[in-house]
Amino acid sequence: MKGSEMKLRTLALAAVLFTLAAPAWAQTPAQPYAGQQGREVKALSAEDIAGLLRGEGMGLAKAAELNGYPGPAHVLSLAAELNLTEAQRRQVQAVFDRMHTNTVALGAEIVDRERVLDRQFAEGELAADRLAEATTKIAELQGRLRAAHLTAHLETRPLLVPDQLAAYRRLRGYGGADAPHRHHHHG
Repeated sequence: MKGSEMKLRTLALAAVLFTLAAPAWAQTPAQPYAGQQGREVKALSAEDIAGLLRGEGMGLAKAAELNGYPGPAHVLSLAAELNLTEAQRRQVQAVFDRMHTNTVALGAEIVDRERVLDRQFAEGELAADRLAEATTKIAELQGRLRAAHLTAHLETRPLLVPDQLAAYRRLRGYGGADAPHRHHHHG
C-alpha cells in the first residue's frame, strides 16, 4: 500500500471514529480518563482485555443479533428451551467452535498490538508513520474480529426453524413469539 493510500485510510478511519465518539465525549466530565493511567494497556479496560482473550462478542454482533440472526453461544445456552435436535446442537456447536477459535486468536493479537502501542507511547519512541501503521493494523484486526462474530450469527440462523427463531427472540427479550420479522431465509 502506498504511503498516500495509507494516510487516506488512516484519515478516513479517524473521521469515522471521531463521528462515532463525538456524542460520548461531548457529555463527559472534564477528567474522563482520571484513574485509568494505571491500566496495563491504557486503551483497554481489564474487562476489555479479558473479553478479547476469551473471544467474547462484546456487542460486536448487535447488527445481526437484533435483526433476527441468533448467536451460536446464546442458541446453545437456550438449547432446551428452543427444543434443538441433536443434529442442530452439533451444527450450532461447530459454528461456535470455528468462531471461538478465530476470535480468541484475533483478540489476543489485538491485545498484543495495543500493548506494543501503549509501550511505544510510554517510552516516547513512536513516529507518525509507525503510528499510522500500528493503528491501521489494529483497526483491521478489529474489523476481522467483528466479521467473525457476525459470520457466526449468519451461519447459525439457517440452522433454526421459524418457531425456534420466534422463541429465541422472545427468550432474549426482543419481542413476542409473533413479533413481525422480515427476511426469513432457511435452508
